[in-house]
Amino acid sequence: MSLKKQLANVSKRGPHRVLVGDLDYAGLPGKVYAPAEGNSLPAVAFGHDWRISLKHYRHTLRHLASWGIVVVAPETEMGLWPDHRDFASDLETSLQIAAGVKLGQGNITVSPNKLGVIGHGMGGGAAVLAALENEKVQCVAALYPAQTSPSSQDAAKHIDKPGLIIGPEDADIFSAGNPPQMAQNWKGPVCYRAVDNGKQATFSEDTVRKFFLGIGVGKASAVETARGLVTGFLLHQLNGDKHYADFSDPEAEGKGFSSATGNELEEQQKPSGLLGKFV
Repeated sequence: MSLKKQLANVSKRGPHRVLVGDLDYAGLPGKVYAPAEGNSLPAVAFGHDWRISLKHYRHTLRHLASWGIVVVAPETEMGLWPDHRDFASDLETSLQIAAGVKLGQGNITVSPNKLGVIGHGMGGGAAVLAALENEKVQCVAALYPAQTSPSSQDAAKHIDKPGLIIGPEDADIFSAGNPPQMAQNWKGPVCYRAVDNGKQATFSEDTVRKFFLGIGVGKASAVETARGLVTGFLLHQLNGDKHYADFSDPEAEGKGFSSATGNELEEQQKPSGLLGKFV
């Protein structure tokens, strides 16, 4: 299946006006991004990467909300030595908040049957941990997931709900994870997408840091592609929109990414011994 036309569409801003609020009122530091109105909406909890503030994801979170998806994002475990288990728990708590209260002026509600967890880097690994043995979570999307403790790679072996794993075009020995291995470990249906020019370090929006480190310059198209892939997957998995069913096809192809299954996943994994740090 080709996602060329659909991906170009969902990589752009959606039709909904977006409201932004704070999770702090519920006792958890973080942000809420939501379409301005709607009932029984899908919702996801989003996990940030190691020491990266939510302000460096605002375009991504706003993008998802513009397509009708409520996003709750805790800004916790920001220290040098984050507790991944606690971060996963915060993602679960965020989902409970989203599903349990009316948002906006009371005209925005979330369906308890349309919940997912997503994340980038460390947050991608934590999203996998949050989905483990969590019956409320319907799907998982992990963008360049990092190693965690306990191991999100091992947790993937026990998750039978649909998953989307975003990884780099080539084996990225400097990243903190091994996305193709996570996809190969996944127990349930899984889609692995390798994004052209995409890396763990280039997805967030902290452009000043990237400039001084010499990374991520000119990679906007890779970020847009990853956003679009996640958006289409969530619209199908959580909203049941058959128009986006091809985003859940493990062999789908399109501009700016490639898919891998079976032995192809093993070929794209990091060389043994270069598994990155636990962050």
